[in-house]
Amino acid sequence: MTALVRLSHDDGVAVVELCDGRQNALGEAMVMELRARLEEAHHDETCKVIVVCGALEVFCSGAPRELLARLTTGDILPSDIALASALLDVPVPTIAAMEGHATGGGLALGLCADIVLLARESRYGATFMNMGFTPGMGMTRLLEHVLSPAVAHELLYTGELRRGADLEGRGVNHVLPRADVRARAIDIARRIAEKPRSALELLKHTLAAPRRAAFAASRLDEERMHTLSFADRATRARIEAEYIEES
Repeated sequence: MTALVRLSHDDGVAVVELCDGRQNALGEAMVMELRARLEEAHHDETCKVIVVCGALEVFCSGAPRELLARLTTGDILPSDIALASALLDVPVPTIAAMEGHATGGGLALGLCADIVLLARESRYGATFMNMGFTPGMGMTRLLEHVLSPAVAHELLYTGELRRGADLEGRGVNHVLPRADVRARAIDIARRIAEKPRSALELLKHTLAAPRRAAFAASRLDEERMHTLSFADRATRARIEAEYIEES
């Protein structure tokens, strides 16, 4: 079976790459492989930093339509989707090289990294409300850690997609031409990998604490909102009508 997530190592730098050949949607199989590769990477004692990347055109498109439909029927619960914590809890620094588009849960995944790189040409958005349900994966709090609260709230309300160029200077670490994103991420990772892992773990634990606390604080509120919004009869029809597959 073809891997949905690849893992490679090079001198202290682990690269975890989403590679389903389509939209890199966070279906159950993709999530299981991603969690497994992240654990495999950071349990390797030689690993000092992890770079998470996707395809050149699409970093990650979030939850697939079929999973969203199952949420509306109650087959799975919003509380079952805890991928964000898998990246937040990684003990070494993480870098999200978002060369391609990232929407919904895909954007949330990238924002859980310690260092975030976007492409000027690509589109990014918290598109949950476009499909009639409230934001999840900690986005009600995590987006404010990268963008100003005013901009974060506007994007959460509107579900608007914005080019990376529009987010430059708003708090993201780097916004670069798409062709330069991964190379810059690897360069940053190599500089981090020069440091001792024990010191990196200590610093990561301290610096990531506010985001971990924000994510934990968001869980109950987001689950409550999800329970109500996914139960709305109009939500499933809106998901079918508004779901966008990036290309």
